[in-house]
Amino acid sequence: MEAVAHLRNNPTSTRKMRLMADLIRGKKVYDALTILKFSKQEPSGKLEKLLKSAINNWEQKNELRPEDNDLFVKEIQVNAGTMLKRFLPAPQGRAYRLRKRSNHVTIKVDSKIPVAAPAVEETVEETAE
Repeated sequence: MEAVAHLRNNPTSTRKMRLMADLIRGKKVYDALTILKFSKQEPSGKLEKLLKSAINNWEQKNELRPEDNDLFVKEIQVNAGTMLKRFLPAPQGRAYRLRKRSNHVTIKVDSKIPVAAPAVEETVEETAE
């Protein structure tokens, strides 16, 4: 069972976030966390927090420990979000357009080991003769 986490309207350009997303795509979860933790780039902090959220979502959904189930980053998508458009004063009465970009990030985390559904215990009542 895969788990999903979303980050909406993150005030970083899509291009910068995709560079970080490409580093962790397909990696094991704990390797990806290490890469993000020691990266100097600005989007790595928010991406690390989002990945931790996806791991927690997987743990809540499957009621299993993620350390024992070989989790990996199944899919990561970075899409353009809303763009704030502003004007910046320029020389000779002109105005330059300033576009403040944002993005949406979606991470899917899954286990390489197939996770079985929790077994339902059946109670057998013995009838007295």
